[in-house]
Amino acid sequence: MTDLPRRHQRARGPAPVRHGRLPRRRLGVSVVKLLAGVVAVALVSSVSLAAYAVWDVARSVKHGVHLAALPGHTAVPQDIPNVGAIDGGVNLLLAGTDSRSNLGGVYNSAAEQDASSGAGNNDVTMLLHIAQDHKSMMVVSFPRDLMVRIPTCPAPDGNGTVSGSSYAQFNTALSRGGLACVVLTVEKLTGVTIPFGAVINFNGVSAMSTAVGGVTVCLASPVTDRYTNPALDLPAGENTLVGDEALSFLRSRHGVGDGSDLGRISNQQVFLSALARKIVGGGVLSNPVQLYALAKAAVQNITPSDSLTNPTTLVQIALALKDTGLQNMVFLQYPAVGDPDNPNRVIPDEEAASAVNDALVNDQPVALTGSTGRAAEDPSATATPTPTPSTPPADSTTPAPGDTGAAAPAPTATSGTVELPSTVTGQTAAQQTCTKGNN
Repeated sequence: MTDLPRRHQRARGPAPVRHGRLPRRRLGVSVVKLLAGVVAVALVSSVSLAAYAVWDVARSVKHGVHLAALPGHTAVPQDIPNVGAIDGGVNLLLAGTDSRSNLGGVYNSAAEQDASSGAGNNDVTMLLHIAQDHKSMMVVSFPRDLMVRIPTCPAPDGNGTVSGSSYAQFNTALSRGGLACVVLTVEKLTGVTIPFGAVINFNGVSAMSTAVGGVTVCLASPVTDRYTNPALDLPAGENTLVGDEALSFLRSRHGVGDGSDLGRISNQQVFLSALARKIVGGGVLSNPVQLYALAKAAVQNITPSDSLTNPTTLVQIALALKDTGLQNMVFLQYPAVGDPDNPNRVIPDEEAASAVNDALVNDQPVALTGSTGRAAEDPSATATPTPTPSTPPADSTTPAPGDTGAAAPAPTATSGTVELPSTVTGQTAAQQTCTKGNN
């Protein structure tokens, strides 16, 4: 599927969002400013260090977005946290917007603002679920081309509501009704209550990867993509991605897997699992300076829900994962099948989606039994996926039965663990997978 048809097939909403290619640009984070903050906190006592870090991050936080609750759902009150792991579980939704508004630099040009401005579309949407006992974590990625019910949402300006739709493309939720509408749509789809949410922009992805000193990913084959900015030309093997190059890698669709959005999701999971290994294994969670530097990179480039405007909340959520274990951190794609009414769209796979939803609602850890997805492979896997009678075109979004990635070894199930259907693709943070280039 090409970008153009998808870009112009919008569900009815308050304003269309147009897209265009990004030009080359400079890194979107001030390294000097970040280093100055680190030097300053290093000169004071440990108590003052923490106080400075909180203040430095707090001054970067944007005004929060109020998240509404679906009928029958109760908003979860969030007390101001201490600097320690959050009590209980967490549901946090992260929406990646393609909007160029307020990014500055080259994005101020008329052409860029005309390409995509305003709220933009939620072309990347992930739900982070941390279990009540902090012993397991799930990150669920939702395909942007998923056709879903979008409920009536509160208007972003606080005046009235935005009409819902019984059948609309998932990535239009943000442009319809802002972050609150994306959250309500996922709540309607999954049945969980989501008290935390944030919208992150292009600059945020660059800044986060820079704050951790880059993320090293494995490529099973070269990855090239001239449609990203900067363009990608990465050799096979290990590559450390920083700043804009990391952003291009995460946004690449033509350069990975079969060129589909579903392939891009599995590629993002390769990156996220590598990031998780660096944060957990690299000592970030036990280093307050680096942890707050990461929080600062986040809050400077996100629009948070009002429940996330206290910067310490981000640190507290991160600390909940300190003892979870990489093998218990699962990244998966929300299961979907081809839309019978449109070959360029997908709809939820009812049976598999029900299994994922039940695990989320019941706060149960999950074990994957399927493949790693279209753009990822596990070099250590010994099993072979079941052959399929046909393979969809490279630009198709329709999932292939059994998918095409290498089979992921199922983690050892513990008491209460739910084994998901084999049609659910993904990986754990412990699996050191490699991205497959679209060659």
